[in-house]
Amino acid sequence: MPNTVEIAIRVKTINQIFNSFDPSPFREKDLDEDVEEFLVGWARELPPATPFRIVVHLPAEEATKPEAADIGAAFAHYFRYRAQVSARELRELLRIGWRSLIIGILVLIICLTASQVAARTIVNTTAARVVEESLIIVGWVANWRPIEIYLYDWWPIVRRMRLYRRIAAAHVRVRTP
Repeated sequence: MPNTVEIAIRVKTINQIFNSFDPSPFREKDLDEDVEEFLVGWARELPPATPFRIVVHLPAEEATKPEAADIGAAFAHYFRYRAQVSARELRELLRIGWRSLIIGILVLIICLTASQVAARTIVNTTAARVVEESLIIVGWVANWRPIEIYLYDWWPIVRRMRLYRRIAAAHVRVRTP
């Protein structure tokens, strides 16, 4: 593939790629934290339209092991799983945002109503104005979190999910020196 960027990983054994504490079958093992961080960091730096492949450099004796042929499938499985985790995280964030929005709107309605009542019932106009404005501010502050969720908080999760899917789709090659 022309103009394809290679992200190279050099290890001495296949086991260095995977989390040694994970008892799962080979294709379902978690990646080592350093390997994941390395791949994600490099892939994140690339422009979104730039194709890339992952090249795992292994000694010849490691490359002939049956597990070497499954490294690509293991990477794809791991990053598809990470994308699914991010999708669940996004759904949970939006669910929290929805609940927060309902609560925020109810608090805003109560505060606006209370501010109007306070304006009419408090005799001292300065005190009435302070109470009225304070209640309006409280009502809007109650909506801060849902507004923050729906305007800003979901973008990083979507970007991370797309990145994981992109890494999962990358072609993985094993090379020997």
